Amino acid sequence: MLPVSVDHYENFPVASWLCPAHLRPSVVAIYRFARTADDLADEGDASPAQRLADLSAFRADLTAIGNNTDFSSRWRSVFEPLRAVITQRQLPVPLLHDLLSAFEQDVVKTRYHDRAELLDYCRRSANPVGRMLLHLYGVNDSASLAQSDAICSALQLINFWQDLSIDTSRDRLYVPQLDIEAHSVSSQQLLDRRDSQSVRELIADVTTWARALMMEGAPLVHRVPGRAGWELRLVVQGGLRIIDKIERMDHATLSDRPRIGKLDAPLLLWRAAGMRRSKPTLTGKIA
Repeated sequence: MLPVSVDHYENFPVASWLCPAHLRPSVVAIYRFARTADDLADEGDASPAQRLADLSAFRADLTAIGNNTDFSSRWRSVFEPLRAVITQRQLPVPLLHDLLSAFEQDVVKTRYHDRAELLDYCRRSANPVGRMLLHLYGVNDSASLAQSDAICSALQLINFWQDLSIDTSRDRLYVPQLDIEAHSVSSQQLLDRRDSQSVRELIADVTTWARALMMEGAPLVHRVPGRAGWELRLVVQGGLRIIDKIERMDHATLSDRPRIGKLDAPLLLWRAAGMRRSKPTLTGKIA
C-alpha cells in the first residue's frame, strides 16, 4: 500500500495522490485523530492506567466536538480540523468512538479466544476507517459497507500475521487461542518465537483466512467511483502482496517481517489494472 503522507498508521487506507484533492484535508484529519489515539494507546512508557486516562480525556474531547461544545486545548491540532470535517461532511461520530474503543482495548487485552472475538476487534479497529472513507465518497449502500468491512478486517488480519514477530515481543498475541490449539501449538511457543512446522501451518491457516476475507470484499473496487476506486485497488493488491510474501517465506513471520518496497510497485499497478468484475480467484492473482 502507498502510505499516507504523514506519520505511519498501519490500519489506515491510502491517502495518496489518487485521493480526490477536495477530500484530502478530510482524510488527513481523520488520520491524525486515529494516529494520535493509537500513540496514546501504544507509544512511550506510560502505565496502562495513564494510557486509559489519556484515552478517556481524548474521548471527552471527541464527545465535545460531536455535541458542538468546547474541547480542551491539549489536542487542538487534532480536534479543530476534525470538527470541521464532522460539520462539513456530516461524518458519523459513532465510528470515531468505535476506533477509540479498540485503542482502549489494546491497553488491557492481549489475547483472543476465537476468530469471532478477533473480528469484533477488527470491527472497531479497522472497519470504521473504511466506512468513513466510503461516507466521504458518497457510497453508503449495504453491499458496499459489507465489502468495505471485509477489506478492512482483512487488512487488519494481514497486519497481525505480518507483524507476528513484533507483537509477540511485546507480549501481545492476536492469533486466536482455538486456532493455536487446533495446530497443537502453545501460546508460549509463539511468545518465545520458537518456530516450527506446526507454527508455520498455523500461520498458513490464518493467512488463508485473511486472503479469503480480502477476496470477499474485493468487488468493492468497482463500486467506488473514479480515482478513489483505483486507490482502493492498490489497497487490496497491497494486502494480497503481503500475503504472497508471507507464503514465499514459508510463513516464517515468527522470525521475520515481510515488507512491500518500491520494486513491488509495477506488479501492484499491473494487478490493480487487471481487477475485473468477475469473481476473483482465491489466490488474488490475475487469471
